[in-house]
Amino acid sequence: MSLLVVGTVALDSVKTPFGNVDNALGGSATYFSTAASYFTDVRLVAVIGEDFPKEHIQFLKSRKVDTRGLEVQKGETFRWKGEYGFDLNEAHTLATDLNVLATFKPNIIDDYKGSDVVFLANVDPEIQLDVLKQVRKPKLVACDTMNYWISSKPEQLKRTLREVDLLTINEAEIRQLAGEASLVKAAKSVQAMGPKTIVVKQGSYGALMFHGHSVFSAPAYPLETVFDPTGAGDTFAGGFMGYLANTMNFTENSMRKAVIFGSVMASLNVEAFSLDRLRSLDYKEIEGRYREFKKLTHFEDI
Repeated sequence: MSLLVVGTVALDSVKTPFGNVDNALGGSATYFSTAASYFTDVRLVAVIGEDFPKEHIQFLKSRKVDTRGLEVQKGETFRWKGEYGFDLNEAHTLATDLNVLATFKPNIIDDYKGSDVVFLANVDPEIQLDVLKQVRKPKLVACDTMNYWISSKPEQLKRTLREVDLLTINEAEIRQLAGEASLVKAAKSVQAMGPKTIVVKQGSYGALMFHGHSVFSAPAYPLETVFDPTGAGDTFAGGFMGYLANTMNFTENSMRKAVIFGSVMASLNVEAFSLDRLRSLDYKEIEGRYREFKKLTHFEDI
């Protein structure tokens, strides 16, 4: 089934203790689309500048991502520069150049308006609201956000949350949004704002899903080598939402399985810089790691 994502396509410069890249393919919608494309058809809405390398567009098309919603504007592409220490859970932003993103107002083409599933990646909540006004009654709407929007546009974000079914957010951000130290209390508080389901991304510690009154916990896959955690949360969301769009089953059991597929995709993504690991991925590797996740969390009640 059809999955629409609205977010950023960027050029990233990243340094970790294990290497660095300059002007590599990045952006929330890029990571999301690539991960989701292993499960379902993806429609991408974002903006790029005239400087954006054509080979990156060809890569997205090679993953059968529908790029008709990728708008090219006069100017330079959104750029992010960051650095990680040995605590790979936290990125230190060195520079953010919005460029064409500063004036981006997404125009959802007619073919996209009837998308079954919509994911509003990490962008201005006013942009997220504008997208929701353009689409026609999707069966599932999810969004992501970050600390910058929580602090700078709290009312606009809360208006967006009233319109969505599911929120993906990291641990520090949900505490900030709810004003609660306890994750359980914070999740309940945010659920009261609108989204029935909250997925809390915990980096190298895994993920927690709050669905109604139930809680599901998934560990992170134990990796020997992590090169670059950039985009891991967006890749998680892509695997999670891609699986749900593929099955069109939004029950709690299906969402629990989606959490694992999201975790699988994130664990694969961090094994190389930028999207290099996802470029060479084979679906058999996804299935294999999914089975390993099942072993990781299985125990007998004896």
